[in-house]
Amino acid sequence: MSSRAFRKVAVLMGGPSAEREVSLSSGRACAAALRDEGYEVVEVDAGPDLCQQLSAISPDCCFNALHGRWGEDGCVQGMLEWLRIPYTHSGVLASALAMDKERTKEVYRRNNLPVADSLLAEKSAVMAAHVMAAPYVVKPYNEGSSVGVYLVSDGANSPPQLAPDMPETVMVEAFVPGRELTVSVLDGRALEVTDILTDGWYDYEAKYAEGGSRHVVPAQIPADIRALCCDYAVTAHAALGCRGVTRTDFRWDDSKGAGGLILLETNTQPGMTGTSLTPEQASHAGMSMGALCAWIVEDASCGR
Repeated sequence: MSSRAFRKVAVLMGGPSAEREVSLSSGRACAAALRDEGYEVVEVDAGPDLCQQLSAISPDCCFNALHGRWGEDGCVQGMLEWLRIPYTHSGVLASALAMDKERTKEVYRRNNLPVADSLLAEKSAVMAAHVMAAPYVVKPYNEGSSVGVYLVSDGANSPPQLAPDMPETVMVEAFVPGRELTVSVLDGRALEVTDILTDGWYDYEAKYAEGGSRHVVPAQIPADIRALCCDYAVTAHAALGCRGVTRTDFRWDDSKGAGGLILLETNTQPGMTGTSLTPEQASHAGMSMGALCAWIVEDASCGR
């Protein structure tokens, strides 16, 4: 431990977002891995009194295992900057940009990264009539983990009826058929490409339920598509100003070759649960869960 910059680590988890349960799972897994690596770990369920909690704990750094709004969108990052507590993953601006899917796409486009056609629309308009030719997807523009995603199939007679807790403004995006691929970037380098296989739509349940999806690591795809995925993920990570570890998700219509590959989003705080993609890719690259979490901690800083 003598060569390490931090000893006492507060693992931030839970929080008030729609992804609370996944965050708790991620946080517990990371806390256990860090304890095995010899760190003194305090698990913190982030609530309205988080500032007071951290002042009482006085950690050397914070491992941010929060997912979704407030924890992944720059809010907690700004508070940690104010408290001058070093923290993991991306900083205020990169977190805010990556959580906002429309602004993420603007950054992608400026860096010649391919995206699906999309628009922002009022929830009431989306439920009143088709605002885009089907098939298309409706989703919140500022949530992650496939929370609140609706697939409107080709030939659908009526528009989707969205849940009351959907935001007043939503993203409507052209559906891209094909395979679900993802690439984690650690310290500016791509780890691997995973092919995510499901029996149906890759929604929240498929992501996190045991057996909901199957991961093929490395993806059995042509070498040029693998190279393109890795290059795009590294470019997205840098263009958004991300730090530490990220994961960029893709759709690939293999009938169109390289022209069928599009970016969906970049996750600044990828899941770290027992079914999560980034730990799997790190393991494939020869990095244990403990080593991955330790690297993330030692990368912590302010001014990110």
